[in-house]
Amino acid sequence: MERTAVIDFFDRCAPTWDAEMIRNEDAIRTILDNAGIRAGIDVLDVACGTGVLFPDYLARGAASVTGIDISPEMAKRAREKFPEATVICGDVETYPFSRQFDVVMVYNAFPHFPEPARLIERLAPLVRRGGRLCVAHGMSRAMLTRHHSGAASSVSIDLVDEKELAGLFAPWFDVDVTISDETMYQVAGTKR
Repeated sequence: MERTAVIDFFDRCAPTWDAEMIRNEDAIRTILDNAGIRAGIDVLDVACGTGVLFPDYLARGAASVTGIDISPEMAKRAREKFPEATVICGDVETYPFSRQFDVVMVYNAFPHFPEPARLIERLAPLVRRGGRLCVAHGMSRAMLTRHHSGAASSVSIDLVDEKELAGLFAPWFDVDVTISDETMYQVAGTKR
């Protein structure tokens, strides 16, 4: 998967992203609860897109919301919509972060990273001790595979099995959430 292809794909999608977004509010509430999104925490939203979850973090009283997205158009829209958040246009796998976060969230984006183990290894140091890493999707693994079988097939991989993903978390996190059902997919753990 070429980095430039991912950027080009999401730059093209950005203008209509919000209008085409389907939110499963029950799944999102569960995802946020399991991730530990609450008042006073610092959140990093990886591949934040247009800031789909930013209003949820803010409504729960997050102390700070930082988003990073490789697509300039996605980052631009998130920045315009949420001036109270910090939005970085960059590659999370190489960006030189100077701080850690209480929660690092990868929502609806994990299949766009071709090397899942490398991404988890990169994100682990960004999570404060006792903080949480969460990989989540507001749809089932089967639904996501169907969704990505069209235009997104060149910029995504199949979502790994939740047990396999929990195994990738294991060197750094105590995994306490693994869900893969008809409505959602989530793996979350606390940093040791």
